[in-house]
Amino acid sequence: MPDSDLDLGFTVDGWQPPPLPTKESMEGNYCRLTRLDPETHTADLFAAFAKDAKNIDWTYLPYGPFDSPSTLKTWLEAVAGESDPLFYTVMDGQEKAVGVASYLRITPANGSIEVGHIHFSLQLQKTPAATEAMYLMMKHAFALGYRRYEWKCDALNQRSRRAALRLGLSFEGIFRQATVYKGRNRDTAWYATIDLEWPKLKTAFEAWLDPANFDASGKQGMSLSDLTAPVLVASE
Repeated sequence: MPDSDLDLGFTVDGWQPPPLPTKESMEGNYCRLTRLDPETHTADLFAAFAKDAKNIDWTYLPYGPFDSPSTLKTWLEAVAGESDPLFYTVMDGQEKAVGVASYLRITPANGSIEVGHIHFSLQLQKTPAATEAMYLMMKHAFALGYRRYEWKCDALNQRSRRAALRLGLSFEGIFRQATVYKGRNRDTAWYATIDLEWPKLKTAFEAWLDPANFDASGKQGMSLSDLTAPVLVASE
């Protein structure tokens, strides 16, 4: 092969793998993210998740639903000790545990990190706190020096796919028959954003989360989708 046919990627000068995510809380104006603690979070999480009487929000997760606080606590205890995935609890303004999310597939050598295992209760969904929780996790990852932030979901999970785009994560393709869970096939849809896009996304998030963006009834002025749309990259 002639040298002229060799297409090489751009150099990454001075690359140093970033550290692992810290275990400290991430503070926002609408919520706080803290390390998952089964002893103190189980009761609130079970009560919050129970509001989803039909267990719809467990559909595309490989575990759950849990029919009692004790079974939920057993699962929380199993994952709370892990470093990958690294679970956080979302605390609302009243310091009630209302959801969980994690970093996973944390690969410092490549500067890649994924957000997943997201389970937001009905009282957290579609609130500024829900968006801020995702912003805080993205902000923390890029502040540490990660260069790629991923989101993956079942290709049939339209809510998750819409959420990824709203948050400014570009669609990168589908891995067919990627896994099996709950006795079903899963084709996995991949989304991501990179460090070069983060400054514009950060500005978009901060504009949307500004209290001035909401009227007295909580109705938004600017939509986050409109603010993040210019950052999205079309898949090839």
